[in-house]
Amino acid sequence: MKLTILGCYAATPRTLTNPTSQVLEIKNRLFLIDCGEGTQVQLRKNKLKFSKINHVFISHLHGDHFFGLIGLISTFALLGRVNDLHIYGPKGVKEIIDLQLKLSNSWTNYQLIFHELDSKKSEIIFEDEKVTVKTIPLKHRVYTNGFLFQEKLGERKLDMNAVQNFEIDSCYYQNIKNGRDITLEDGRVIKNDKLTYDPDPTLSYAFCSDTKYNEEVIPIIENVSVLYHESTFLSSEEDLAAKTMHSTAKEAARIALKANAQQLILGHYSTRYSSLDLFKEEAETIFKEVLLADDGKSFEF
Repeated sequence: MKLTILGCYAATPRTLTNPTSQVLEIKNRLFLIDCGEGTQVQLRKNKLKFSKINHVFISHLHGDHFFGLIGLISTFALLGRVNDLHIYGPKGVKEIIDLQLKLSNSWTNYQLIFHELDSKKSEIIFEDEKVTVKTIPLKHRVYTNGFLFQEKLGERKLDMNAVQNFEIDSCYYQNIKNGRDITLEDGRVIKNDKLTYDPDPTLSYAFCSDTKYNEEVIPIIENVSVLYHESTFLSSEEDLAAKTMHSTAKEAARIALKANAQQLILGHYSTRYSSLDLFKEEAETIFKEVLLADDGKSFEF
């Protein structure tokens, strides 16, 4: 699982910082999460292939989280894209994009498929044979969701020594990896756990931005491998965080601790502070496994 941060700062873009956007690579799938201004430029800088992005997840309709979407959609068309593009976001995102395309007479030559969200309860919005994605309802000034990406449990691993000792034909290997017991020619039944090892542990990634401190997310993200949680402010601006419905670094750390997350990544920083290290230092007073997002930084888990 690899996470590439394209942008992780709050409010307006600057020459050296970008608003929220990131790419999650999980089980050979590439998911774009939020699409602030400059996303397509950041994709190029980080050498991420446009053609591999087939699913875009928009947390909410504040500009610093989706103003780059129409540009990306238009560039896809200019590049001759043919694959469908699925967009998951709040109700209204289709109307906004359709109006921009209509008034610019710039309809795409590929299909845009919108999955508009309005539920205030967690729900599965994407699933295939290897990955599921569900919403994480957040509390912000407008309707907002985070997203939980979860690997599905893979096949069991063959114990080749055991398989060869029992002289099992290779035509049965897939059945064994699928968890089935095997009956030998002499009638003996060999239990699957005698022939296989457990599959690799699954990984999960939770994206939580933007939101005020909200313990209702904890049951949804419990035991998550990696949690990205907004930390717009330090505790010295706790009143401002409450007023604007954002979180502090300490509050993000409390969520990570209570959810038993393995790793916390902080992001969505206000640019009023002199150093990002201040966020890490504050969060580590509550939760030890803290990493700092920054534009262009990648994490592999």
